[in-house]
Amino acid sequence: MTGANLQHLLAMAIYMAAIVVIGVVFARRANKDTESYFLGGRSLGPWVTAFSAEASDMSGYLLMGLPGLAYWTGLADVGWTCIGLALGTYFNFLIVSKRLRRYSIAVDAFTIPDFFSKRFHEKKKVLMTISSLTIIVFFAVYAAQCLSACGKLFSNLFGLSYSGMMIVAAVFVLLYTFLGGFLAESASDFMQAVVMITVLVLIMALSIGAAGGLKTVIENAKSFDGYLSLVKTATPSAEEVNVFGAGKSYGFLTIISTLAWGLGYFGMPQVLLRFMGIRSENELGRSRRVAIIWVVISMAAAIMIGIVGRSVAGLDYLSNSDAENVFIDAATHFLPPVLAGFACAGVLAAAISSSDSYLLIAASAVSQNLYRSVFKKDATDKQVMWCSRITLVAITLIAMVIAWNSNSTVFGITSFAWAGFGAAFGPLVLFSLFWKRTNWYGAIAGMVSGGAMVFIWKLLVKPLGGVFGIYELLPAFIISCIMIVAVSLATGKPSKEIEAEFDSVAK
Repeated sequence: MTGANLQHLLAMAIYMAAIVVIGVVFARRANKDTESYFLGGRSLGPWVTAFSAEASDMSGYLLMGLPGLAYWTGLADVGWTCIGLALGTYFNFLIVSKRLRRYSIAVDAFTIPDFFSKRFHEKKKVLMTISSLTIIVFFAVYAAQCLSACGKLFSNLFGLSYSGMMIVAAVFVLLYTFLGGFLAESASDFMQAVVMITVLVLIMALSIGAAGGLKTVIENAKSFDGYLSLVKTATPSAEEVNVFGAGKSYGFLTIISTLAWGLGYFGMPQVLLRFMGIRSENELGRSRRVAIIWVVISMAAAIMIGIVGRSVAGLDYLSNSDAENVFIDAATHFLPPVLAGFACAGVLAAAISSSDSYLLIAASAVSQNLYRSVFKKDATDKQVMWCSRITLVAITLIAMVIAWNSNSTVFGITSFAWAGFGAAFGPLVLFSLFWKRTNWYGAIAGMVSGGAMVFIWKLLVKPLGGVFGIYELLPAFIISCIMIVAVSLATGKPSKEIEAEFDSVAK
């Protein structure tokens, strides 16, 4: 290991130590009871709510996936995706946040499966079980992309084994999540959101300077057919750097399906929990403004890093998977080793802030929603906490298996899990909050059909190509909405008690 590598490692170790300190500080409050561990006693401030929601959402794909995709195919795919994500962030805070917080208090729910179950007053816990299993499946995939980002970071930076470094990252995240729960996770996410946006803007500025200025970057990018277009996508060679074929059309249907990334926000448990955990619904307006500013700046900087990479000597890649290292390579090219270490800690920040959220929510789904609510209703808080920790280990092992292939892209893994939550939970969240006629049968039909359609479209329909080659979230979201409405109308109205509860929250 070189002297520069040692400085990288030292800076990252200091950063990790700071994260651990946060966990220790919040450990006592987090372990007081299960509500404190899983929702922090609904005590988050507006800035922490905004920053932790976005940091837990914008995982390794912000610093690796987005720059890598922008470098590889240009502006269209990544541009429309980010426009959709920005719109989704804004409308999720605007439409969902206040009503969800109010409703979750009314039914005394502090997890998403708990909310669904209590919203429809179910007795057999079918909806709770299905939503808990959905969380386990898709958060295992989500956690996998975080571990993949960490593995690629250490493999690229230190020349170490991808799989070995992924295991080290998994152990660290696991121990940290054990320690502090929701409060520690939210507090560290706040700090990590600051780190992420800072290093993105810094690396973008340094990269533009190294490329000879913004004018040089734009002129170079224009020389690649379709690279800076929003209606065409570039076709890079996998054999020669900066050699492109003719650009391919990026049609209207593809644009709509890519914008559909924004629909995913309505079903993201890690974001929805922040709405439930804020200390006052009156502070959500400020959180919305902070969140949208953070998202726009961060994503714009991430895209620019990828585009500028095409104009910087030494940032040469022959696959999308390799191109996801452009942020790391730019940091080590343009910064002194210690600062580069802190910049690369931003990748760890993104991965850790997301993976601990995913693991914590998955653990709550098993321990609180399945173990206590279905299998052992008299379980003590201590038993629930032990169940959650066993679940954390199991989910982490599954995530490691999924992420074991170093050639998989962070962006690709993320897109599938995002679609899963967006289609299974998103429509049901909206209908639960805004349509009184939604009933238990419609809720189950919508959740099952949305989640199943993600798999069906991804594995069976999308490979047909043509008009079927759209992002699986869009058709799955639509199918879920249709099923909620059709099945709810075909079956009995909700009880008067449920309707009265809905009316009290809607005021």
